[in-house]
Amino acid sequence: MINRQMRTDNFDFELPLELIAQNPVSPRDTSRLLQVLPDRVCDHAFAALPNLLKPGDLLVLNDTRVIPTKLSGKRGNVKITITLHKPSQIEGEWYAFARPGRRLSEGDRIVFDKGFSASLIKKKANGEVLISLEAPNGAIMDAIHAQGKMPLPPYIRRGETDNNKDLENYQTIYARKAGAVAAPTAGLHFTDRLFHELQQQGIEKKFVTLHIGAGTFLPIKSELIKDHQMHAEFGMVSADVCGAIEKTRAAGGRIIAVGSTALRLIETAAQDDGSVIPFDGETDLFIKPGYRFKIADLFLTNFHLPRSTLFVLVSAFSGLERMKSAYQHAINGKYRFYSYGDCCLLHKIDVA
Repeated sequence: MINRQMRTDNFDFELPLELIAQNPVSPRDTSRLLQVLPDRVCDHAFAALPNLLKPGDLLVLNDTRVIPTKLSGKRGNVKITITLHKPSQIEGEWYAFARPGRRLSEGDRIVFDKGFSASLIKKKANGEVLISLEAPNGAIMDAIHAQGKMPLPPYIRRGETDNNKDLENYQTIYARKAGAVAAPTAGLHFTDRLFHELQQQGIEKKFVTLHIGAGTFLPIKSELIKDHQMHAEFGMVSADVCGAIEKTRAAGGRIIAVGSTALRLIETAAQDDGSVIPFDGETDLFIKPGYRFKIADLFLTNFHLPRSTLFVLVSAFSGLERMKSAYQHAINGKYRFYSYGDCCLLHKIDVA
């Protein structure tokens, strides 16, 4: 019987800092892939993925597009960095993180460029702020795209001017629907060539959309994982995707969730009887050990931070001890970790 009040420190591990990837490999599909099977792990190149899947399998990917939401400005002579992470329900207003937040007060104005500025409406206890953006002719999104930098995770180090390559690198090749402040990083490994090879082998793909928020990087601070409050993110699963999932399963094919966001979203849309219905709304599904997966059979995902909701998720999918062993194998083998790193293909365990 799985202890449903598992301690957060059960999901901790030591990672050498030099294994945190600062840049992606090129071409994208020359990254490495660790296949985690029930009884062993196998080392592959990511380009071998078509050989690890079967004709009739279905890939489900997240087609969200990252917005360059990291803005540099000034309040008077003080340099301020604003990272937008979620629009409010009022047009032009965004929830954001400000650095240094202690230097700001409600009513302050931060100038990013001529005619493009933000007014601080409210400071919140967790370091978050609510701001109102103003841009020439009201073209706020145009101004964000013109002035913003990619909101890279805190473990990727960049200088103030060293971000141009990330505008392309930190985006999947199939990103279509703008709205995320973090990339669905399992998808960064795919290339057009690889998609063509998958198609030639009878492996289909479908897209869902989940706009990833900054909360994806937040560690679990509670002693027990059950006490962690999961962040909510907006997602959509179309009727077309639901039909493709049902058709694949009826024909004996497997569903491969590409990334934690695609996995959480299709599981949100899943019903108790194992069917899946269209979804359009926010999900705060926190998947922990003991969860019964209804849709996904395999899970393609990068290597995650210790004490994170994402490491808890992979442990729920493939077992905590198995994942700790797999991660140790990856560390010993010098796999590259986190957003720009390598990935693993997980096989699901049966939950008693």
